[in-house]
Amino acid sequence: MSEPVFQHLEQQLSIQSLKLNALLEITSAINSNAGVDSLLAIYAFILKEQLLHRKFVLFIKQEDWNCPVKVGYKGKITLDEHLPDLLRFKETTFLSDSNSTLLREFQTVIPVYHSDQPLAYLLIGEARNSTKNHPVDKDLDFTQTLTNIICVAIENKGLERSLLAKERINKDLEVASELQKLLFPSNLPSNRKMDVSAKYVSREVVSGDYYDFIPLGDEEYIICIADVSGKGVSAALLMANFQATIRALFRYQRFDLSFLIEELNKKVVLSAQGEKFITFFIAHYNAFTRTLKYINAGHNQPLLTIGKKHQLLHDGCIGLGMLDELPNIKVGKLFLPPKSTLVLYTDGVVELENEEGEAYGLERMIKNIQAFSSLKMEDMNNILFSKLDEWKGRLPYGDDTAILSCKFF
Repeated sequence: MSEPVFQHLEQQLSIQSLKLNALLEITSAINSNAGVDSLLAIYAFILKEQLLHRKFVLFIKQEDWNCPVKVGYKGKITLDEHLPDLLRFKETTFLSDSNSTLLREFQTVIPVYHSDQPLAYLLIGEARNSTKNHPVDKDLDFTQTLTNIICVAIENKGLERSLLAKERINKDLEVASELQKLLFPSNLPSNRKMDVSAKYVSREVVSGDYYDFIPLGDEEYIICIADVSGKGVSAALLMANFQATIRALFRYQRFDLSFLIEELNKKVVLSAQGEKFITFFIAHYNAFTRTLKYINAGHNQPLLTIGKKHQLLHDGCIGLGMLDELPNIKVGKLFLPPKSTLVLYTDGVVELENEEGEAYGLERMIKNIQAFSSLKMEDMNNILFSKLDEWKGRLPYGDDTAILSCKFF
């Protein structure tokens, strides 16, 4: 094989590799749900730095027509003036003479249509690798393909009501739901020290409820439950961030509960920006001394049963994220005799309504817990949820619903 032929093949391979990398970069950004600004920034970079277009302008229709990408063109663009000139193009056209002051500055116009509706127009000038004999970019087809991909991706972001967008959202939510399940502890202990079990039902695909069990060595444990105000994806994202913060704090050292609550409140204030808050209950149990220290930050009061007696754990403070600083934090402290049972739950339990609009209520929950607390915690939780199913009848769960039950031997 002659050297010129080899060099030509090597050049072609390099070009094809560049195109493949460009497509991978764009599709990766689309699949990772990058924002419109990020997609357009990647698109402009590829056109300028990889395809060597030195002048181009992209007009795109989102809610209205706008010009989000302008490279190498210094003039002012008035959409009302130039849009009528663009709308007459139905296919890629090489521009020659034009009455439009804008079109005279460019070589080619590439329209993007979907269902006979214009989505975008790309105007491109002379490429840096052009010659007098080949004034038009030889990779024009690829430029057109890339423009179609980016414009359709942006259109799909703005058309959530369409079937395609809904299917994609549903798939993303299914993945998010599976990932969220990984945030819940998978191996709750059932041994000579304690029996712990949990169960939850999400109202939507993803949940704003959270519970956790964190061992701190062989004798000490963190038990907690939380609920984000509101529902859906935003609540689930805030809760995921909250759970990660708790785990990160306990990974390196142990904290006084009051200090921990203050730090968590700062994180929630910063993350939620006053739009949401989190109710939270956290307990630190020492199996050797049988002491339970806890703080209830505005959460539904957990139920502690000792034989036929019961009490609600209310010491604590207001919910996290309600105020920049938490006033009057009170730490509760209890001694737990053998066979004590602690049940943590979210408001989806007591606020669940039947077909007559009557709430399940705290007293009904307490009665059922006392009746079945002698069972294994997994069995008791299954019975509690069967009672909730009977109560709601044909109605769906009105809220995310979680129960975390612990028996201390």
